[in-house]
Amino acid sequence: MLWFWILLRIVLSPIMYLLWRPQNRGMRNVPKKGAALMVSNHLSFADHFFGPLPLLRPIYFIGKGEYFTGKGIKGLISKGFFTGVGVVPVDRTGGTAAEAALQTGLRILGEGKLLGIYPEGTRAPDNRLYRGKTGVARLALKSRVPVIPMAMINTFELMPPGKPLPRLGIRPGVRFGEPLDFSRFYGKEDDREVLREVTDEIMQAIRKLSGQEYVDRYAAEVKAEMAGKTVRPVSDDDE
Repeated sequence: MLWFWILLRIVLSPIMYLLWRPQNRGMRNVPKKGAALMVSNHLSFADHFFGPLPLLRPIYFIGKGEYFTGKGIKGLISKGFFTGVGVVPVDRTGGTAAEAALQTGLRILGEGKLLGIYPEGTRAPDNRLYRGKTGVARLALKSRVPVIPMAMINTFELMPPGKPLPRLGIRPGVRFGEPLDFSRFYGKEDDREVLREVTDEIMQAIRKLSGQEYVDRYAAEVKAEMAGKTVRPVSDDDE
């Protein structure tokens, strides 16, 4: 992870600023040291690059173990890339995917790092903001670290689904909001109503930063409908 972040700062950062002139703001809301939970909308593959770009600290993300277990040259490239952009594989040994992700996230935060999470659970199928899964609330209440809402701007237009390269002529960016205080809910991380309330509050904070239209449905369900697939109900605990 560290080598890629250094590469991003030294080599890619000047190129990205020159070609796309990203519009970033609110960096002062991100702690200069210590753990924090960075909660973002997810519009594009480009989010992995333009989200951490203006920060002087790397952001770590939780990812599927399959990204790191591929065979051959393709597998090595996949492992190297996802490690480089700060994705940490989830160890699902002895537990469900949701529990494994929770424990991995708590470990990263326990190390005093910035942990990034996309509560929608998948990239949005369009430029709207979708219902968040409550795993983000459980993580916030268990870790008791600052929760920083984070909004990606114009990255959907920059690199829509299916496009292998980002477009020129689009100015992407990221906005970091003020830390959210959920101390009134500490100790209630197993209360489903509390988890939903906290999650909805986080999503509304992201909406205010991004200006997106909010859709009270899970993005995975909408993506399935758009693809003409049978829609399986999505729950908060689905990965």
